[in-house]
Amino acid sequence: MREMTFKSASELSHAYILVSPAPEERLEAAKTIAAAAVCSAPGKVPCGNCRACRKVREGIHPDVIAVRRLVDDKGKQKREIGVDQIRTVVSDAVVLPNEAERKVYVIEDAECMNLPAQNAALKLLEEPPRGVILLLLAANAESLLETVRSRCTEIVCGSHAAEGDAEGQKLAAAFLKRCAERDEAELFRWCAANENLDNAAASAFVESAIGLLTDMLCRRKSSLGLSDRECYDLVTLLEHAGDMLRLNVGVKHVLGLLAVRGIGNQ
Repeated sequence: MREMTFKSASELSHAYILVSPAPEERLEAAKTIAAAAVCSAPGKVPCGNCRACRKVREGIHPDVIAVRRLVDDKGKQKREIGVDQIRTVVSDAVVLPNEAERKVYVIEDAECMNLPAQNAALKLLEEPPRGVILLLLAANAESLLETVRSRCTEIVCGSHAAEGDAEGQKLAAAFLKRCAERDEAELFRWCAANENLDNAAASAFVESAIGLLTDMLCRRKSSLGLSDRECYDLVTLLEHAGDMLRLNVGVKHVLGLLAVRGIGNQ
C-alpha cells in the first residue's frame, strides 16, 4: 500500500470504508488511520514513533476499539455482527476518550453487519460525536448499504490499490487532454460520462491529475499546450475537488464543478 499520511489529524474524515480482499491489508490501513487519529506528534501524522502510535501498532491503545464478530458457545465465530454490538458502539461513542483527543472504532468484516446493525451505524455516520472516527473494513464495499457507503470515504488498500492507481492515471490523462484542447462541450461530455465513479476511483483520478500537472510544471512531462498559469489553476481546482471528496460531496457534483471550471474559469 502506498504511504498514507495526513497533514494533521483534523484532516481525517469521520468515517472510512477500507476495501481489500486481504484482511491483513485492511487491518494495516486501519492501523495507519487510527494512529494518525491519536498521534501526539506535530506535523504530518502518523509519525510512527510517539507513544500513541506505538500503542496502536501493538493493539493496546484504549481509544482504538475493535468490533468483531462474536464467538458462539461452541467457540465458532458467528456469521453476523448484530445490532446490539453496534448499539453498544453508538452508546460508547459519546463517552470522552481515555488518552487521546479522538476515539476510533474499527469494525472488522463490516460486510457481516446485518441490516439492523448497518442501520444502527447510520446514527454515528449521520451525527458523529466530536472526535469519533469509524473505520469499516470490508472485502467488498458493494455489500454495504448505499446509505452507509455514501457517508464514508472509500479507500482501496494494498496491492489492489495499484489497479485503482492505473485507472486514476488513465482518467487523469483523459481529463487534462480535454482541458488542453479547450473544448468545453467535450469536457462536459467526459465529466457526464464518468459521474458514476465511486468516491475511491474519483479520489484516485484527482490525485493522479495533480501528479501529472506537477510533472508538467517541473518539465518532466509535456504540458499538452497548457501554460504554467493554467497548470497552477488546475492544481488549485483539483485540490479543492479532493477536499470535497474527503467531505463526502457527491462525485457527480464534483465532476460538475470540474466541467464548469476546468477550462480557463478557475
